[in-house]
Amino acid sequence: MTTHKARRLPVHRGPAAWSAILPGQDAPEPLTESVTADFAVVGGGFAGLSAARRLMELHPGSGIVVLEAGLLAEGAAGRNSGFMIDLPHDLSSDDYAGQGADSDREMIALNRKAIAFAREAVADYEIDPAYFDPCGKVNGAASDAGHAHNESYAAHLTRLGETNETLDGQAMHELTGSRHYMSGLYTPGTVMLQPAGYIRALGRGLKRDGIRICENSPVSEIAGSGTDWVLTTRQGRVTAGKVILANNGHLESFGFAKRRLMHIFLYASMTVDLDAGALKKLGGAPRWGITPSDPMGTTMRRIGTAQGGNRIITRTCATFLPGMEPSDAMLDRAARVHRQKFADRFPALAGVRMEYSWAGHLCLSRNGVSVMRELESGLYAACCQNGLGTARGTLTGIGAAELASGVSSAITAHFTREAEPTKLPPKPFAEIGANAYLRWKEWRAGKE
Repeated sequence: MTTHKARRLPVHRGPAAWSAILPGQDAPEPLTESVTADFAVVGGGFAGLSAARRLMELHPGSGIVVLEAGLLAEGAAGRNSGFMIDLPHDLSSDDYAGQGADSDREMIALNRKAIAFAREAVADYEIDPAYFDPCGKVNGAASDAGHAHNESYAAHLTRLGETNETLDGQAMHELTGSRHYMSGLYTPGTVMLQPAGYIRALGRGLKRDGIRICENSPVSEIAGSGTDWVLTTRQGRVTAGKVILANNGHLESFGFAKRRLMHIFLYASMTVDLDAGALKKLGGAPRWGITPSDPMGTTMRRIGTAQGGNRIITRTCATFLPGMEPSDAMLDRAARVHRQKFADRFPALAGVRMEYSWAGHLCLSRNGVSVMRELESGLYAACCQNGLGTARGTLTGIGAAELASGVSSAITAHFTREAEPTKLPPKPFAEIGANAYLRWKEWRAGKE
């Protein structure tokens, strides 16, 4: 057993808006002493909290400690767009279709297991249903090319036996209040989360059931000690028989999967709480979620008072950053793009102010695989969610907990048979090439 020191800790740019628009959360309880546990989980996002809940189900009464570098829902878990998608959603494709019918059916079944797991947590912990809204989503198309992508994806879904409905331009206007979209593809299985609300409430429920969650407790070292692992934080230590790393791209920060993980940052902006005049100009339905027909297009979402105000979220722009630290200039550039994309869709609201803009860290692999396996004896990973953090993170968290418990399931079978992430090209070609490719994909997406 070896020692793994953290080469870097998470760096966030911009506020975690989904958390900022909710009432203040409970005071954090950092780790300030040395403790012993049966299981330790590094990371308090979708993967980490799902792992903790599954461990509790499998080992009632066991000692479980979750170590979160910051505050719950202040990291990536509070910086996504809140789409918990059941269907194939391959971001590297032209139309989201996966690798084939059989693999897509398997992934759909697994994604629905993740949604069912989250739904049970919502019921058990009496989480506000506004934070877990099973309303479906729409792929919006703003061009002939986008409409063709939707037609291709719809045909694929129909072959899989999955329900889908094509919306015309008028239906899209009635839904969104925007004339930007010429068509849309509605699929009913997506759950729209208030991601920070869900994560904060899940953490509160796990604490109620006896799991210790230590926030503001970044792990600086993981060291083998006999048959145990010792995790060192700023003010304390945890000694545990088994450890799950649920820290997504920061798996590489501890020396694992080196030069095999792609660190992508996506950017988003959120309006102020819209007043009555703006809402009247906007029209449309009170809540909706639009993913672009081209995966590199612009995601839009409208939320209501129960989620933190009547607001519209715009997400687009991507950068590949091996150093895992976006700059202020990158965020400023993305915010300018967001304002233009928003104005294109809602010209009557072009002057509405964006209250928040932020960056969020995604971890992808070139071959689309996750890292959910035993890394060393008693040390497990639930990482590399490939831009699908809400569903895939939940799945890898469940899977790592089951693997650490010697339990076999459809989830463990799927992830443990995946290949290792393929290596990236050498520096600096990887960074230069990837960012040029992302900018080209953004340009090609055009109106989408």
